[in-house]
Amino acid sequence: MPANKTLSGLVQSSEALAGVFAALGDPTRLKLVAVLCAGGAFSIAQLTAGTDISRQGVTKHLQVLADAGVVHDVKSGRERLWQLEPSQLDEARQALELIGRQWEQALGRLKAFVERG
Repeated sequence: MPANKTLSGLVQSSEALAGVFAALGDPTRLKLVAVLCAGGAFSIAQLTAGTDISRQGVTKHLQVLADAGVVHDVKSGRERLWQLEPSQLDEARQALELIGRQWEQALGRLKAFVERG
């Protein structure tokens, strides 16, 4: 979503964005995204190290993130390595910035209305 995207553009992409926000709404998935933000590709073994979640559990969470377009996997030998897909997160960030700007404008209008009496 370009920086000058309007509310109508946000509405048109709302289904995809809803999937991103839903995927990020789970604490385990949010932690996985945070780890993947460090850069590089990580195996399931690396992503489960030091956690109490099973490999199966991590795999299911990664699949939800992949379905939302937040991560993708690549095959490396017998392993699947997972990487962040920053474009979806960038679109979500831009959508939140647009909503924030609109909220600030609405608050400014309300303040001006109240101050006028």
